[in-house]
Amino acid sequence: MDRSTPIALVKTTYTRDAAGVQRKAESLRTVYANVQSVTASEFFEGGRNGLAPELRFTMFRYDYDGEPVVIHEGRRYAVYRTYNGRDDTIELYTEQKGGTNG
Repeated sequence: MDRSTPIALVKTTYTRDAAGVQRKAESLRTVYANVQSVTASEFFEGGRNGLAPELRFTMFRYDYDGEPVVIHEGRRYAVYRTYNGRDDTIELYTEQKGGTNG
């Protein structure tokens, strides 16, 4: 499997400044993955559950630390489901939706 496409995994943290105001900070980490469209069955089943499945990212399992957002080719995708493969891979099923854009 070709895992040569760079993607960014986004982790969000919140801190309080001196005035007590909560500030959002994002940290990005680049990893490499195989990018594919989701299957037709995933697309239709997700649609029945109010999701809009779009892309599946397959990557080395130990590169993923629960990040909820993936950036691929400048677009942000929310991770709605993961699947651990039989080998050392994990699949991230994603959708593009509001609330992940910053």
